[in-house]
Amino acid sequence: MSNIPVLYGLVLSGGKSTRMGADKGLLEYHGVPQREYFYTLLEELCDEVYLSLRSDQLRDVPQSFKYIIDTDRHQGPFNGILSAHQKFPKAAWLVLACDLPLLDLDTLKTLVAERDAILDATAMATKKTGLPEPLVAIWEPYGLSAAMDYLQSGEGSSPRKYLINSNSKRVHPEEDKLLYNANSLEEYQLAKTLLP
Repeated sequence: MSNIPVLYGLVLSGGKSTRMGADKGLLEYHGVPQREYFYTLLEELCDEVYLSLRSDQLRDVPQSFKYIIDTDRHQGPFNGILSAHQKFPKAAWLVLACDLPLLDLDTLKTLVAERDAILDATAMATKKTGLPEPLVAIWEPYGLSAAMDYLQSGEGSSPRKYLINSNSKRVHPEEDKLLYNANSLEEYQLAKTLLP
């Protein structure tokens, strides 16, 4: 199966974190900044791993970490994802947002094991909603090329909407709470109480 695209990891941490009031990638749930925690998890699953960042975030990045600076050609999370795709257009990307404090290695291993490289993407989805989580997903290179066409068509800029209407697979975690998003200070505090 040598025609399966190589799998790279991408930790999305270039957002402004306005609701949280602090850089979500630098928050600690596991004793290290969350983006570094995810980077380390992805190193166990991917051929290469990168942080997705704004240029003004570079001062906080450990020297050994690879990174891709957002090109600011696209809106929202697609900015980081497509910046990575443009740099390595033949790679598939296991994309993780840094605001998922309960996500663990076993869940990511399940996602990788369930990957269907023939489709546009393989995404986690809660059992409750069944909606794809585009920021806990493996995006195949042709799926990302199609997403660029989708953005240029003016149909929308939502990665989730794109996945709902594309040829993608959904994988359920063992528990829905593993996909819990912490986007505010209150949610951050709650997440800390839910950690094992």
